[in-house]
Amino acid sequence: MSEVVTTTTTVPATAAETSPENPWPLQLLSQKLKAHIERAPSVWVEGQVIELNRRGTNAFLTLRDVDAEISLPASVWTKLLDRQAAPLERGSRVVALLKAEFWVKTGRLNMAVKDIRPVGLGDLLARIERLRQALGAEGLFADARKKPIPLLPHRIGLITGRDSDAKKDILRNAALRWPAVEFEIREVAVQGNTAVPQMIAALKELDEAPQVDVIVIARGGGALEDLLPFSSEELVRAVSRATTPVVSAIGHEADRPILDDVADLRASTPTDAAKRIVPDVAEELSRVRQSRDRLRSCVTRLVERESERLGSLRSRPALAAPEVLLTSRHEDIERLRSRSGSSIDVALARAVDGLVHLTAQVRALSPQKTLDRGYAVVQLALDADALEPGETRRRQIVRHPSQAPADAALSVRVAGGRFTAVSTGGTEIIEH
Repeated sequence: MSEVVTTTTTVPATAAETSPENPWPLQLLSQKLKAHIERAPSVWVEGQVIELNRRGTNAFLTLRDVDAEISLPASVWTKLLDRQAAPLERGSRVVALLKAEFWVKTGRLNMAVKDIRPVGLGDLLARIERLRQALGAEGLFADARKKPIPLLPHRIGLITGRDSDAKKDILRNAALRWPAVEFEIREVAVQGNTAVPQMIAALKELDEAPQVDVIVIARGGGALEDLLPFSSEELVRAVSRATTPVVSAIGHEADRPILDDVADLRASTPTDAAKRIVPDVAEELSRVRQSRDRLRSCVTRLVERESERLGSLRSRPALAAPEVLLTSRHEDIERLRSRSGSSIDVALARAVDGLVHLTAQVRALSPQKTLDRGYAVVQLALDADALEPGETRRRQIVRHPSQAPADAALSVRVAGGRFTAVSTGGTEIIEH
């Protein structure tokens, strides 16, 4: 009886547990990849069809991102394509529902299209308006954010298509209006999936250049799909962040990309942008001449008016004969001096008369006058021996006979002087 030997191999549970000695079978890896990928949900994506090949019941197409150089192959049932109202072709803009699939036998990843719909003009316009309203609600279009355009920019940054008519129009019209104007030109793609990143890179470069005073983003007219990059949210936000004033000159008057709303100045056409950015040298010279003429006229009128005013002032008597002021004042001074001298003389005469009168009155009341009329003042004589040393007394005036008894020593003062006498007494009393 033969012995049966059974060999068991333990497979690692996770990829981290694998090793050269204990690897996974390729089948197991493929099965795990398939399980992992198929757990991913379906997703709606937007892109542009750049390749489309039908092979029986299947069709293979390649979708490219509308704003970047990224593409993705996918497969779709031809019956799904046949149900479209308008046949899909290269260049069509679509939204597709994709589901990732992994083919175990070949190890290929496939993106299966479960549904696909063309994006029409109405859908694009509605999407642009929704984005316009959302950005406007953030305040990106507010007038307070608009930066003033310099009156005379020395250097203009220009972002436009390669050798485009818009570039030629701006350069030609700007040079005609102001020959000294200078440009810093960045030629980029203005449509297609590379337009947005190229324009953003050029905008950043020009915004960082200190010699650039204003930036113009210009493009000629075109279909709505061609102008879609100028309604890109990334480009709009890049313009809102720029510190240099930005002018939008896209298409024609009827074209209205979102870039027009966020720009600091919206020009209807590239030609209009050149006219609004740089002044017309002929017009400016005309304004200078007009201003100079107005200034000369104003100065002339001012000089004439002031000359007439000066002549009127000089014709006044005070300026025509200024010595009159001194003469009239001299006469007034002489008159006042004469009046003051007369007043002083009269006052002095009156004072002298008063003094004479007062002197006469004083003299009339003087005791000397009384003596001169024959009267005498009788006083008792003082006994010098009876006085203490240093003592002085006044002589007592005799007013009654009883004050001068007999033998009393008297001192009599008359008009001519004083003499002494001795009283003999008396009793005659005069009644008043």
